[in-house]
Amino acid sequence: MENEAILQEKMKALKTGTTTVGLTCTDGVILASDRRATMGYFIASKDVQKVFQIDDRIAMTVAGSVADAQFLVRLLQAECRLYRLKHGRPMTTRNAASLLSNMMFQYKFFPYWVQLIVAGYDEKAEIYSLDPLGGVTEEKYTSTGSGSPVAYGVIEEGYKANGAIKDNAPVAAKEIAMAMRRAAAKGEYVDVVTVSKSGFRRLEKADVLKLIEN
Repeated sequence: MENEAILQEKMKALKTGTTTVGLTCTDGVILASDRRATMGYFIASKDVQKVFQIDDRIAMTVAGSVADAQFLVRLLQAECRLYRLKHGRPMTTRNAASLLSNMMFQYKFFPYWVQLIVAGYDEKAEIYSLDPLGGVTEEKYTSTGSGSPVAYGVIEEGYKANGAIKDNAPVAAKEIAMAMRRAAAKGEYVDVVTVSKSGFRRLEKADVLKLIEN
């Protein structure tokens, strides 16, 4: 019961304005987020990265405590590099999510203040959602942060389960844009990343604007 109470407090702390989304496609995954960081009603930064490259074909989104998120990103990046050096091949997306889940579970009594999405492309597109205690679920699409209710509405309206990246990229961009319009804590511009067989790619601002206006 005590641990459940701690988790409830942590989940309240996660409601800081971030919105991130992840979509699986036939040829890869799409991750998107806003770029604003807030401290209550104060805008701490207008250009914060919330989608990170972990390995050649693995990426991660973060929502919640900046310090906890940055630490976990650096940790997973290092683990992926060590795995590649030791085994001569890249870590799979599933293994990366499982490893991160195990590391977070070790601190379940003092959880990291984060919600994470780990996504990548191996033989197929994969997305895993992780909660502060290390619980992990595989999803076709998911969203984290306080804007997720709005994002899910846009996803369920336009997401194409059998669509390619080019078909679903406008949906991901519009999800974040719509959430930004509904909350002052979210804003600046939309960041969109794709991970496919050809690797990690961050879209230019001009390309993202075209997706939103499409």
